[in-house]
Amino acid sequence: MRLNIILLVSYYVFTVNAYKSYTNYKVYDVVASNEVQVQILQDLKKDGYDYWTDVFGVGNNVRIMVPPSRQVEFVDYCKTVGLDPVVSINDVQKLIEDQLKSHEQSDRSNTLGSFSWSRYHTLAEIHAWLDELATTYPNVVTTVRMGISLEGEPIKGVIIDFKPGERGDSPLIAMIEGGIHSREWISPATVTWIIKEFLTSNDADLRHLAEAFVWHIFPVVNPDGYNYTFTSDRMWRKNRNTANYRNCTNNSNDLSNGIDLNRNFNFLWMTTGASSDPCTQIFAGPSAGSEQETQAISNYVLTLNQTGNLLYYFAFHSYSQMILVPYSHASGSAVLEAENYADMYEIAIRGADKLTSRHGTPYTVGTSADILYEVSGSSFDWVKGVANVPIVYLFELRDVGEYGFLLPPEQIVPNNEEIMDCLLEIDRTTREIGYYSGANALFSSLVILLISTAFIILN
Repeated sequence: MRLNIILLVSYYVFTVNAYKSYTNYKVYDVVASNEVQVQILQDLKKDGYDYWTDVFGVGNNVRIMVPPSRQVEFVDYCKTVGLDPVVSINDVQKLIEDQLKSHEQSDRSNTLGSFSWSRYHTLAEIHAWLDELATTYPNVVTTVRMGISLEGEPIKGVIIDFKPGERGDSPLIAMIEGGIHSREWISPATVTWIIKEFLTSNDADLRHLAEAFVWHIFPVVNPDGYNYTFTSDRMWRKNRNTANYRNCTNNSNDLSNGIDLNRNFNFLWMTTGASSDPCTQIFAGPSAGSEQETQAISNYVLTLNQTGNLLYYFAFHSYSQMILVPYSHASGSAVLEAENYADMYEIAIRGADKLTSRHGTPYTVGTSADILYEVSGSSFDWVKGVANVPIVYLFELRDVGEYGFLLPPEQIVPNNEEIMDCLLEIDRTTREIGYYSGANALFSSLVILLISTAFIILN
C-alpha cells in the first residue's frame, strides 16, 4: 500500500511539472453595472482572456482568468472604464495541485474494486476499471466502444443490463454522457459514481432505476482532450484536432488546436453561442458534425433509438449548479419549441428540490438561454431535436465559482450523492407522468397547446 501511494504521488508530481504552468494566474470577478460595461466585457473577451463564465448582463458576475504578464494591464483597463475587478482565485496552479491530491476517506462504500472517489482518475484508470467491472459482473456489465477519437483512443463505456434477454422488442433504454469538455473533471467522477451505485446499491428506488433500463454509460466521450488535461494543460476544454491551427493573438497558439465538441452537433449548428474562430474556447469546427467524437455519439444514439425505447439522455458538465432543459437557443415563450418542455421542466424542478435537500446545494432549472447563455450545436439539444428522445437534460455540476473547474476531491462524494438523489426523483416523476408506457404523449401535447393558446390570448 505504501509503495502504491509513493508511485501515485510521483506520477502526479511528474504530471504537474509537465503541465502548462498556471502559477500566479489569477481569476477575477467582474460585475457590470450598466449595458455599456456589459458590452465592454463582451469586447474584452475577444482580446484573448480566458473567461470561466459567459453570462453577460447587468449584475452578472463574470469570472476571467488572467496570466501574470497581463494582470496590470487588465486591472488598469477595467478601472478606466469603471469596472472593479476583484481577485477570487489568487493562484490557479495552487488549486490544480490541490485537486491532484487524494482525499482520505474512511467509508469503504465509496470504493468499488480498484476505483475510489477520493481523487480524480486518468483516462487509462477509468478504462481499466470499466474492464474490471465486466469481469466482476459478467452477467450484467458489458464494455462497449462507441467509436474512436481523432488520436485513436476508444470512446469507451459500459452497458448495464440486469435482465438480458427478458425485455421484449422495445426495452427501456437510457444513455449517460460525461467528459465532453475535458477540463470538467467532476463530470467523469460523477458518471463513474452512477455506475457504482447501479451495481451495488440496495436502495429500492435505485434498484428499480438500475434494473428497469438498459443503461449505456460513457464517462469520457472526449478522451483526447481529457488525456491532455493530465499530461499538458489542466485547463484544456476542447478535443485535440490540430487541422485548424492558426496564430492566436495574445494567447497560446495551442488554443487553436481543438474544437468544442459541444458546439459541433448538427442541430442549429453555428446559429448562436458558438464561434468560427479556432482561437476561441467555443470554436464549433469547420462544419456541423465534423468531428469523429461527434459522429460517434450521434450514430450511437440513432442506433439505440432503433433498438428500443430510448427514454433518458443525461449529459454531465461543470460548473454552475444547473439543470438545463432543451433547447439552449430558446428563451421566453420560445421554450415551447420542445414539445414536452412543460413536463421536462416539472420533472427537473422536482429533481433539483430533492438534490438540494441532501446537502443544501441550490440548483437552477431552465433553458440555457434563459438562465446561462445561448448555445447551438450541443449534444443534448441534438439528442432532443434530431433523435427526439423524450427526457433530456444537461447537468452543470458543482460549484458556482469558488473553485470552478478545479473542484477539490473532498467535494466529489457529496456532489455525487446529491446528483443520485436528483436522478431518483427525476425517474419517480417521469414514471408518475406516464413516460414509461408512452401514455403521456397526448397529455403533453394538450398541455403545450393550452399554454400556447393562453400566451397568445394574453399577448
